[in-house]
Amino acid sequence: MESQQDPPQNSPLFPFTPESMMQNPLEPQGLHDDDIDWVNLFSGQNNFLGDAKAIMECTSSSSSSSSCALMAEKSDKEKGKGGRLKKTTQPRFAFQTRSADDILDDGYRWRKYGQKTVKNSIHPRSYYRCTHHTCNVKKQVQRLSKDTTIVVTTYEGIHNHPCEKLMETLTPLLKQMQFLSRLGSTNNAAPSSLL
Repeated sequence: MESQQDPPQNSPLFPFTPESMMQNPLEPQGLHDDDIDWVNLFSGQNNFLGDAKAIMECTSSSSSSSSCALMAEKSDKEKGKGGRLKKTTQPRFAFQTRSADDILDDGYRWRKYGQKTVKNSIHPRSYYRCTHHTCNVKKQVQRLSKDTTIVVTTYEGIHNHPCEKLMETLTPLLKQMQFLSRLGSTNNAAPSSLL
């Protein structure tokens, strides 16, 4: 096999993103557009719980659903010292945005649950949780002390529900796609002599 080239470690585009999340965009992906049910995905009918990597492996492999459930359960906890189980850390993603506003609209609804002063910075760090009842995603918002025009937003975890703003925008399109798919399936059953 050919050796794969890793992305540069000091990438200016995603300075706080872990290397494991950085992928070469030219590499083939495990899922193809044909494998994804976009209507169900955006309408929130799929319940994506657990690790995204486990979901990708389950959808790309031909393993049974029970082994996928076991894999998702094992990914939530690891063995610690003394045989105890400890939870794994959630993935973190950080974005730097040049903005005059501290609160940036990302399409999700957030509840502020804390704020604290940060050493060597005049700007406090704010802590938020996603308001969806099954979602445990948190975010931290803070201004950079070196450049106060930049807001650093760090997300911890992956949302297990669709984005509210995205759904408001896509709902008419999804309804039209469902209508056209039903219309197409009824037209395929009709005789073609009418043409």
